[in-house]
Amino acid sequence: MTAYQTVVVGTDGSDTSLLAVDRAATLARDTGATLVIACAYHPGAGKDIAKAQDQLRDEAYQVVGSAPAHGTLEVARDRATAAGAAKIETVAREGDPVEVLAAVSADHAADLLVVGNRGLNTLAGRILGSVPSEVARRAGTDVLIVHTSRK
Repeated sequence: MTAYQTVVVGTDGSDTSLLAVDRAATLARDTGATLVIACAYHPGAGKDIAKAQDQLRDEAYQVVGSAPAHGTLEVARDRATAAGAAKIETVAREGDPVEVLAAVSADHAADLLVVGNRGLNTLAGRILGSVPSEVARRAGTDVLIVHTSRK
């Protein structure tokens, strides 16, 4: 098996997703791979976003418009750079996370897709489906699910 050449990691700006970015950046550094950091979003009006963020509080990272997605990617890029990744690209794309991650992975011919495990073992994740489980089920490449939600 050859080393990974392109690693895609998804982030939504949450602390746990940034831990997955850290792990992906370390892997990219160690293998010399290009790191592609992806953020899925659904655009919304400023007042709608502010209202949702006010109501969701700790879960507000899930509500992003176009500009906040780019801010999320800047934070992730800075963390990846600090972890030693040399070749970094960022992608903000409208859509649901699973579809966006699959598309970004295909577009960049990724050999590894990295996601955090948040939602994997929750009741909502079991009922509604979680990003990590859906990505693992549908990905056309290796998937690393990083244990990011330790209690």
